[in-house]
Amino acid sequence: MESELVEITEGSTKLLVPRESLSEKTPPKEPAFFNPRARISRDFSIIAYSAFLKNFKGPKIFLDSLAGIGARSIRVANEIESIEKVIANDVNQQALEIGKSIAKLNQVTKCDFSENEACRFLSLHSTRDGRGAIVDVDPFGSPSRYLDCAMRATFHGGLLSVTATDMTVLHGIFPEACQRKYYGTPIRTIYGNEIALRLILGCMNMVAGRMDIMISPLFVQHNMHYYKAYVKILVRTNTKNCMGYILHCDNCGNRKVVRDIEHICNICNSKAKLAGPLWTEDLYDKNFIDSMVVEEKNMTIDKSCKAVLEKCQEEIGMPPTYFTLDEIGHRKQSAPPSLSKIIEKIREVGKKATRTSMNPTGFKTDATIDEILALV
Repeated sequence: MESELVEITEGSTKLLVPRESLSEKTPPKEPAFFNPRARISRDFSIIAYSAFLKNFKGPKIFLDSLAGIGARSIRVANEIESIEKVIANDVNQQALEIGKSIAKLNQVTKCDFSENEACRFLSLHSTRDGRGAIVDVDPFGSPSRYLDCAMRATFHGGLLSVTATDMTVLHGIFPEACQRKYYGTPIRTIYGNEIALRLILGCMNMVAGRMDIMISPLFVQHNMHYYKAYVKILVRTNTKNCMGYILHCDNCGNRKVVRDIEHICNICNSKAKLAGPLWTEDLYDKNFIDSMVVEEKNMTIDKSCKAVLEKCQEEIGMPPTYFTLDEIGHRKQSAPPSLSKIIEKIREVGKKATRTSMNPTGFKTDATIDEILALV
């Protein structure tokens, strides 16, 4: 097994990874799964967990329910000084053996290993004294089957981070499967990534509601291969209605949040599409993102993280959905102005507009599509 492993470095941590995982387009599951393209995701986790623990009062324990070779777990143990204990769990014994070798390589002593099915592992940590300050769920495909036990294993006021990699389901190619797994229906739009994240949060909100607890989103992050949501778990009932639908009109490009089912566009009277039910409130917590920006300076992580976080700061409090320059250019049948110019024009007429972390040429605004096109 040793001869098949190569040493790489992520952050300030040395990792031993299967050689094929670095060369194959789809990383193999044997002898253990490791996705090098999820490095940015792990970088963001290190920033988010470090920022979160700054203000967390209970035992600083990290539970990694689907750890694989333990890349995230061992980075947490090695790179976040305030963490007290890490438990990396997986059903793959070979993966855990690699994880133990990585821990030894980095002289990490505060990381324990557990061989168990994820929900059984989380259930074992759902007692008052056994819960995690931070719990991570990073499965192949949908995380929905793990949400109940993950929430039970998270301390009151703790952080639950959840990854979804079933892109085709969340992007509307298999809408029935999405309805089954996330309790909501997606639509295929230019801002499908935001709809996907809101469907994941909507599902988490429904599961929490069933358990008489609530979620409070702190940060969301995505790339081409996955979506990740970071939420605070609070043992109290959410009295605010955070759910609704996004109505989208293909004909004129209108989009808006609605509380009840509607199918007619209020701008051009065409038949519109409806995504949801999904989360309609903020995706980011201002204090938390500010804290992440501060922590980013202290971490050995990819430079792109800073730019993403700065865009997150800008778009806090903005309405759901975004527009892109391509979309505006297509509707005007001409080259659109630059992103900064279009934001400036919208602001000049008293409307709000910002960049978005969701798309490099995207912008969020409270202006409607017809108002934007009139300005351009």
